[in-house]
Amino acid sequence: MRLYSLLAAAKINLYLEIVGSRPDGFHELIMVMQSVSLADRVTVRSIGVDQIRVQCDHPLVPADPSNLAYRAAALLVEKFPGVMAKLGGVEITLEKQIPVGAGLAGGSGNAAAVLVGLDLLWQLGLTQRELQELGAELGSDVPFCISGGTAIATGRGEQLDPLQGSDALYVVLAKYESELVSTPWAYQTYRAEFGATYRADVREFEVRRSQVRAGAMVSALAHHNSAAIGQHLANDLEKVVLPAHPKTAELKAVMTNLGGLGTLMSGSGPTVFTLVDTAAEAEAIAQQLKAKIPDPDLGVWIAQFVPTGVQLTP
Repeated sequence: MRLYSLLAAAKINLYLEIVGSRPDGFHELIMVMQSVSLADRVTVRSIGVDQIRVQCDHPLVPADPSNLAYRAAALLVEKFPGVMAKLGGVEITLEKQIPVGAGLAGGSGNAAAVLVGLDLLWQLGLTQRELQELGAELGSDVPFCISGGTAIATGRGEQLDPLQGSDALYVVLAKYESELVSTPWAYQTYRAEFGATYRADVREFEVRRSQVRAGAMVSALAHHNSAAIGQHLANDLEKVVLPAHPKTAELKAVMTNLGGLGTLMSGSGPTVFTLVDTAAEAEAIAQQLKAKIPDPDLGVWIAQFVPTGVQLTP
């Protein structure tokens, strides 16, 4: 085939704990990540010149080498010299549904889809593990976005252990379009404010990882206990992002008061989500939210937990 079209699922963090500082300068993290059905469409198409081209319908997404999808293609060209000369260049088209700068790994998902799509287009024969190792060179969320589903992520987020998921759950997501949060700022600010509380060494990191793996959130997922999943939502980054973004803090307060199983900011924000059991409950909360905050700047989406990250589509 000369063209592949893929869906790249958004992710939410059901749990995000910052454990300490790693020797490489990154944070040691423990996260429970979940793919949801809100997705971008990524198309990779062969072209007759030895170039990488990116097209996107969103004005805030660059179509140049700074784009993570472009960087994913460039990485494969670097790792497999001659493949472009033999099989042609690629045009990458991004059709965005996932909001930009939202803490939902939209850029990472696009990069993951490019890796999967070019593996097929260029007949590289890579395993999922090999694709994830390449993805880790691009960003900490990319390996999870390749496999998707439900997973506990450790290290800087690239070390994954699949978990039993609860694919029946629905989620209402909301974000002010004008609100953007820099992920590096969020982590740097957290380190500045809470660095004194960090665990000190690798042994302490492992103890904490074991505690979380045996803890309440993982148990709730294993037992498909939706009420317990909602009760144990947690995100350390809320401590610095919400005080600096009062509109997002107020959005979380409003959504919490609308019911559901639990409400949390995803990743570094500023997207806020509420978990519910059914599509009908999700629709009811979404409508109530729009009535409570009739602001055209507020985007609201309904999605469902899904068991995959990147998926081929017709």
